[in-house]
Amino acid sequence: MSSDILGNLKKAILDYDPDASAECARRAVESGINPAEILSALTDAIREIGEGFSSGELFLPDLVGAADALSSATPIVEAEIARTGAKTERMGTVVIGTVFGDIHTIGKTMVATLLQAEGFTVHDVGINVTAEQFVDAIRTHKPDILAMSALMTMTAPEQRKVINSLETEGLRDSVKIMVGGGAITQEFADGVGADGYDPTAPGAAKLARKLMGK
Repeated sequence: MSSDILGNLKKAILDYDPDASAECARRAVESGINPAEILSALTDAIREIGEGFSSGELFLPDLVGAADALSSATPIVEAEIARTGAKTERMGTVVIGTVFGDIHTIGKTMVATLLQAEGFTVHDVGINVTAEQFVDAIRTHKPDILAMSALMTMTAPEQRKVINSLETEGLRDSVKIMVGGGAITQEFADGVGADGYDPTAPGAAKLARKLMGK
């Protein structure tokens, strides 16, 4: 029974069907399946999408569609974990967002999806995120990694502002910082004091594992 439910959940992700993924996640919770097993099924599905994307067999619309389906199911499982106090083994926790003044979301979504495929818990705080909002997210979620995106040259300095704000608030040493986006280079990343940079979404996911020592 549980294998059928989890199989249907995985299929809903692979079919890019957010309604079905939410319904399957609810059914899994109601059936008493361990939340860790539900998360494992979600991770297996999104990892399959991520591998297809990395190999060139799948494309951006596939990744975005899978991300939408995943985002419909994940909150249901996370709510059950919070309710039951269930323990789950995860790679680590990431807060990700696009900096203030920048409303580009595709690159961020790609990285967030691939991070989830690697087993990270990801809190996507969205686009046009101020330094203060990033600081609040660090306090709230206590992530291992902060990942920031900036596509435009004019918004890239916001990444430095966020890092400076974390230093001012005494939070900088509590989190590893990854930066990326079309406006970012390795030289820029080094200059603002980031812990890592990669120009590609698959590379960013691998970088996160490296920062966690995995």
